[in-house]
Amino acid sequence: MDMMLEEELIDLMTFCLQNTDSSEIKEKHIRIIEIGGEIFADGGADALENFSFVLKNRITQEIEKDPSPLLALWHGLTDDWPR
Repeated sequence: MDMMLEEELIDLMTFCLQNTDSSEIKEKHIRIIEIGGEIFADGGADALENFSFVLKNRITQEIEKDPSPLLALWHGLTDDWPR
């Protein structure tokens, strides 16, 4: 399941970073938050941290854009995020 969520997050975040004027951004943000909730429910703040590390590295390497602003969508999931 983790690999599927990771790939979906990469697709969602890549889309958002490359299509900033798209009308689909809001729905993509909602799905990013939902996935973050699933990750948190499954593994807590440590799991969010692990995912964020992978996402930052892959997206930065693939499209040379920083996904950190999108990771901020997870701020409301727990007081432990970000660390």
